[in-house]
Amino acid sequence: MTAKLLSGIEVAEAVIADVRNRVERLAKQNIQPGLGTILVGDDGPSQSYVRKKHEACDHAGLRSFHLQLPSSTSQQELLDAVDEFNSNNEIDGYIIQYPVPKGLDFNEALMSMSPAKDADGLHPVNLGKLVLQEEGPVPCTPAGIQAILIHYGIEVSGKEVVIIGRGPTLGRPLSLLLTTKQEGANAAVTVVHSGVKDLAYFTRRADIVISAAGVASIVTPEMIKPGATVISGGISWQGKRLMPDVDESCADVAGWITPRLGGVGPTTVAMLLRNTVLAAEARK
Repeated sequence: MTAKLLSGIEVAEAVIADVRNRVERLAKQNIQPGLGTILVGDDGPSQSYVRKKHEACDHAGLRSFHLQLPSSTSQQELLDAVDEFNSNNEIDGYIIQYPVPKGLDFNEALMSMSPAKDADGLHPVNLGKLVLQEEGPVPCTPAGIQAILIHYGIEVSGKEVVIIGRGPTLGRPLSLLLTTKQEGANAAVTVVHSGVKDLAYFTRRADIVISAAGVASIVTPEMIKPGATVISGGISWQGKRLMPDVDESCADVAGWITPRLGGVGPTTVAMLLRNTVLAAEARK
């Protein structure tokens, strides 16, 4: 392995340290930020993700609120839960854990959220703010990836970035974020997806390759320009083993690469806490 590791743990610790400082300042005004989660069903990975989010809340000094709904939950019951969180003044930001069981309309629930409490930054109002470069919560995984690039001094401005994946939670908002004129952005961004026949045609010319496809080892060494930065934002499961989009052998070609574990994941959780604290600051 020749590539240097882009540890997301180190970046997340820096973000959470800032969150803790903000929480302490808010405490002097008798405000304690609160993060809520709504989880429908018994999906194992989703339960694990939610548990990690609440553990992070305890670590950073935030209150946490959780509502577990059964797989048999109706659309109206999900919307009622959203209304409950919207009206709860102790909750500054919350998420509806994705995916929801078949038969439920996640987008309708998302649209019913208060944009001010959208800790994931995925409400259309907040995505619109991202497009206009207005203040608002930035989607957590894209924000975490940008934080990694900034933390390790990876030059982005004017560079060619290829994003594999166009999903609404990662690939699409990340492409918007990295084309904005700000630190850790201002790039020339190309978005491709698993339906593109020759992905390597695009990735081999990129200074930075970010995969958000959710397909194990979709990125292989022959797809990478020597010395490029390679980030795996997408994950999938093989049994109980968590698999990144980027094959670990890419480390023999890349200049910088995220590890199989401890890459983008920790920064996503950290940015969720940050969005919640920013919402609390706005509320005060």
